[in-house]
Amino acid sequence: MSSCAQKVRIVLAEKDLDWQGIHLSLRAGESRTEDYKKLNPKGVVPTLITEDSKVLIESTVIMEYLDDAYPKRPLKPVNPVARAQMRLWTKQLDEGVHASLATVSNAIAFRYQHLENRSEKQLKAYFDGIPDPERLERTWHLTMNGIKSHYFEPSVRRFDKLFGDMEQTLNNEPWLAGKHYSLADIAYIPYVTRFDHLQLLGMLDERPKLQDWYRRVKILPSYAKGIGKWLNVQYLSLMKEKGEEAWPHVKKIILPN
Repeated sequence: MSSCAQKVRIVLAEKDLDWQGIHLSLRAGESRTEDYKKLNPKGVVPTLITEDSKVLIESTVIMEYLDDAYPKRPLKPVNPVARAQMRLWTKQLDEGVHASLATVSNAIAFRYQHLENRSEKQLKAYFDGIPDPERLERTWHLTMNGIKSHYFEPSVRRFDKLFGDMEQTLNNEPWLAGKHYSLADIAYIPYVTRFDHLQLLGMLDERPKLQDWYRRVKILPSYAKGIGKWLNVQYLSLMKEKGEEAWPHVKKIILPN
């Protein structure tokens, strides 16, 4: 249920490509083994091994590679301005939006998975496998403090701004990069989906265009193939329970008065 893996799978589905997947349990630390980090030094997913055995990492890069390598059913706009707009959307993900999603998800729900059946010593060993020191410190603080972590409120506010920007764009165009569904839309589908699973779609109450966009992408066949068939019932149950508990706090952050 990694958001980065989800968007790559949506592209694979849109392209109708055959592929072989190797599932790694992030909770078990399988992406942090030395063998896996030889492929992906950051110890994250997804990693793509191409047909000619080249290794590619970073989901945004992988998405563009797939669109370039398999041009049938193009997912980048033809118009240069629209293509630049698409990249402005995808660029944001690597400039804080994705880290904010990890923050919200860990603070509300995934911290309970990290803590389950682990002593503090075991937990520290588990987190020490995270190669990025900044990410390690943030994840540790979120696991120990949950929604009281100082990382949480700024991340909620980042998404409030993002959803506002998406609403404004969709008020003028049917899709994020203009008149056609593109990699920009695919890139953001998992993020809105995660807020749905966390019971935080109340943030869209005054954003009807974004609500309509989400309804439209959810009925695409690629959504079922890239996200729907991979959903973990236990994760969904945890996110629903803990998200409902967190919603009043989130609502106070975005609607302080």
